[in-house]
Amino acid sequence: MSAIQLTGVEKVYKGRVHALRGVDLTVHPGEIFGLLGPNGAGKSTLVKILMTVIRPTKCQGTVLGNPVGDRQTLARIGYLPEHHRFPGYLKGRQVLEFFAAMSGVPRQTRRKRSSQLLELVGMSEWADKKVGGYSKGMRQRVGIAQALMNNPDLVLLDEPTDGVDPVGRREIRTILARMKDEGRAVFLNSHLLSELEMVCDRVAIMVQGKVLRQGTIEELTEGKRGYAISGAEPFTEEHHTLIRSVTDGLEVTFESHRTTVLTSDPARIQPVIDALRARGVVLAAVNPMRPTLEDLFMETVASDASHGRPGAARKGVRP
Repeated sequence: MSAIQLTGVEKVYKGRVHALRGVDLTVHPGEIFGLLGPNGAGKSTLVKILMTVIRPTKCQGTVLGNPVGDRQTLARIGYLPEHHRFPGYLKGRQVLEFFAAMSGVPRQTRRKRSSQLLELVGMSEWADKKVGGYSKGMRQRVGIAQALMNNPDLVLLDEPTDGVDPVGRREIRTILARMKDEGRAVFLNSHLLSELEMVCDRVAIMVQGKVLRQGTIEELTEGKRGYAISGAEPFTEEHHTLIRSVTDGLEVTFESHRTTVLTSDPARIQPVIDALRARGVVLAAVNPMRPTLEDLFMETVASDASHGRPGAARKGVRP
């Protein structure tokens, strides 16, 4: 059973504003899944549909095995919205216990669980201090803790590292890894692509209401990985011709001191190394290369724009 299984999700607002255009998405149990896209791509709209905040125009799918929109399923979901606001007069522990009560967590377990989670997110010393005195990063930590108060099977986190310093982001990555180890499915929205790349098992790239790519980063970069061969001296045209002769069918790019050969097969690189060495070329390094998640994201957005998909400039797309 998938944690989230969606097929053909659409959301059309009044005025024919298309927020989602046939979204297909799968999130597996016990994985960290990242959804990324530019502003207005429809990410927040999709999360609101999963949380039954808004109704889809069209939707087939399940969340934790139940139809999308089933309100009883919400008791098994933890949620941290992007723009959350905790009452400033409440203490950190009170915030957790308040949301736990709303989620139906028994009174006798709230205190113990709030203490455990405040320790998990590094907020034990601030547990009995008012939220109004917290920094943005501290509020984010408490927000993550409240998303876990009901011991959920699925956790939806919208920009969980927003406003958090580098040390805090590292600690949050550790918390996410622990969620995964406990068998929870974690669904992340974030604009920090480097953060997603470090923690996510799989990602989906959404542009203008459609999921254009989905899979592991390794799967999505297949055919785009390669090797950079660097010489101690600049490569000459003769060297370029030699390299082309032993890389038939492969994409090769040349720079002054470096040649990049696109292939995921290291066996295809050895003939290049052997040929250059036979000509007396001194090699400085041979390094594997693959696109980053940011590279993949920018390529997807640019490709979508070049195909002239209808977008915010013409129709208007809600976030």
